Amino acid sequence: MAKVYGSAGDERGEVALDPEVFGIEPNVAVMHQGVTAQLAAARAGSASTKTRSEVRGGGRKPWRQKGLGRARQGSIRSPQWRGGGVAFGPKPRSYSQRTPKKMKRLAVRSALSARAAESQVKVVEHFEWDVPRTKDAVALLKGMGVAGKALFVIGRSEQVALRSLRNLPQVMVTTPDQITAYDVLWSETVVFTADTVGALAGRGGYDPSSDDFVREDTEGGAS
Repeated sequence: MAKVYGSAGDERGEVALDPEVFGIEPNVAVMHQGVTAQLAAARAGSASTKTRSEVRGGGRKPWRQKGLGRARQGSIRSPQWRGGGVAFGPKPRSYSQRTPKKMKRLAVRSALSARAAESQVKVVEHFEWDVPRTKDAVALLKGMGVAGKALFVIGRSEQVALRSLRNLPQVMVTTPDQITAYDVLWSETVVFTADTVGALAGRGGYDPSSDDFVREDTEGGAS
């Protein structure tokens, strides 16, 4: 179960969460793999150094091979020389890791189930904001009792809510089709809307019915 709030932070009841998304046993290994893959894919991989063949100069042998009592040298651009090339230095590369889709979905469901077990999954019924105002977003977080990092999962059409939330430093905003295990684990509280909490369940091959997402009043009766 997750508590349902209005856009002003007032509590309006509870909603039943899909057990296939919010009620599974978290797979820690899969979550670790999902987070590792996302952080690796975010690396630029653009660091580059020059080898001895790419450094300017060094075409002539600095001194003859024998007879001077010094170590033999073939080029002043060898790695041991100042200004020489770099041996085994970094080159542009991709750090991305291949992660199967089923593993990504399991990582997200595991992370959401972990947050749901901590009662840190909340639902906003609708954003009834006419104009973007950060003050409204702050009032919503205060009403829900959210003090730390929060992840809002909203629809793409919720532009007013997006512009109201994006200025807050401890708030991340995403959509149901873009949510990742890293986003969920980064946040301390995950906030859905009445539409996105059902859409997320549908992504996992689950067809939500009206019985699964029935809002209940605070007295325990169904509304």
